[in-house]
Amino acid sequence: MKKYIKAILDKKDRLDGRTFDEFRKPITISNEVSNKAEGSARVKIGDTEVIAGIKVDVGTPYPDSQNRGNLITNVELLPVASSKFLPGPPGPQAVELSRIVDRGIRESGMLDFEKLCIREGELVYNIIVDIYPINDAGNLIDASAFAAVAALKNAVLPKLVDDKVQFGEFTKTKVPLKIIPITCTVYKIGEHLVVDLNKDEEEAIDARLSIAVSESGNVHAMQKGGIVGFSIDEVDKAIGMAKKCVEKLRKQLK
Repeated sequence: MKKYIKAILDKKDRLDGRTFDEFRKPITISNEVSNKAEGSARVKIGDTEVIAGIKVDVGTPYPDSQNRGNLITNVELLPVASSKFLPGPPGPQAVELSRIVDRGIRESGMLDFEKLCIREGELVYNIIVDIYPINDAGNLIDASAFAAVAALKNAVLPKLVDDKVQFGEFTKTKVPLKIIPITCTVYKIGEHLVVDLNKDEEEAIDARLSIAVSESGNVHAMQKGGIVGFSIDEVDKAIGMAKKCVEKLRKQLK
């Protein structure tokens, strides 16, 4: 399969006829898919489907950030999404996926962490992002990151009574956001750079670069995977491809 995929790319084509910088269709976002979460969204990119939920709790701040709230990102790879996923504690793929999503949100400054402080040094909001892939048909990274951002965009703060969260009771106050980063992963297969791989194409990956881009076009985070390196020119080209693709995804988010 790997040789077959590379041979097709060498002919400037893909299995499904898309261009190298084209995402699968349709791309859909469904908001508020859970009535128990402070925010939630379901994202579909082609046949890949991911649900993200936001839970908001309170706790103590970290010692080095006494006036800032906390962000916690979790990914659960369910067997329903793929026969390759097994029940149990998070494995390396789940851990890496959660870190990529977390980095795009955290390093971009998407959350206004200072506004998540209730009492400096004593009590802050914890924003917990839970990601559940429902169908892994390729490119879980971008679908998961997109679902997390969509869920945060419609999340609200819970009601507090005596410094305790009243679960299931929501205020109308939105979780404070500064910008909206969107992550696009550029995959390297042989000498080619391609976005939004389907499941068959993923069998041929040599390396990948996940790039988080804000509305202004600034790159806020990058994370590489795979054992093969990227040249400087390839990194520049990957960033250009990511920026182009992100703008199309952003239109869907709006």
